[in-house]
Amino acid sequence: MRSHGTGSGLAAGDVTSAVLAIGRSDFPKILIDTLRRQADVGHCMVFALTRAGLASCLLDAGNIPIGGDLGAAYAGQFHESDPNRDALFEGEGGAPIMLPTFAPRMYGARYRKIFFQDSGIVDKCATAIWTGDTCFYVNFYRIAAQGRFSAAQRDRLEAIAPAIAASVARHFQERTTSDQSLAAVFATRAPLSALTPREQEVCRRILEGFSSEAISQGLGISLHSTLTYRKRAYERLGISSQNELFAIVLRLLAGPGSLN
Repeated sequence: MRSHGTGSGLAAGDVTSAVLAIGRSDFPKILIDTLRRQADVGHCMVFALTRAGLASCLLDAGNIPIGGDLGAAYAGQFHESDPNRDALFEGEGGAPIMLPTFAPRMYGARYRKIFFQDSGIVDKCATAIWTGDTCFYVNFYRIAAQGRFSAAQRDRLEAIAPAIAASVARHFQERTTSDQSLAAVFATRAPLSALTPREQEVCRRILEGFSSEAISQGLGISLHSTLTYRKRAYERLGISSQNELFAIVLRLLAGPGSLN
């Protein structure tokens, strides 16, 4: 069901903290705190889907311990069997949409086991917004200890969905611009440009605050490989710590030829 403007004015005031956190590193925490306050959401995950068929997990925050594993699994293959996929790809323009709710039995057996039984998820609501060729798909979950969303909570989520979807899209668009600048520094500026592509990927994620475990998951490699790439990169750069890596990047961004 496509959201209408009647709720968006009210919602904007209710999600002000999330709107003000756009572009900041604490956006995920502010977002989940806002969702908990407004509709007792237990967990939130955001995926980016493209019309070219690519998928990635952008945000995983809340009370599901295996949320990171779920995000990787969904982005890896299960996005193709999501019952909401048709509704997502029928979306047009920049208007947020509320997605239909499906009972667990409407999902395939493997999907149902991983995303409901193993995770403890008992209910889900979702909204999405398209910006260009990218769909930002925002999912709200509750686990068994919480029980299902009440009718009032669903109404609340529908009311705030336009502001939440727009805030998520804006946040990750800003982060993407920042990521592109960082990628350009690694690609064109010595000594970072001397690193191998995989070493650059690991270092960029270190700069973005990811743990070694999260880097391994995001790149689809073992923890041992991540640590090896980090060690090799540091050796090439002549450094021994994350702080020294930050210093190199800050010097390149601030110096002549800066890409800022």
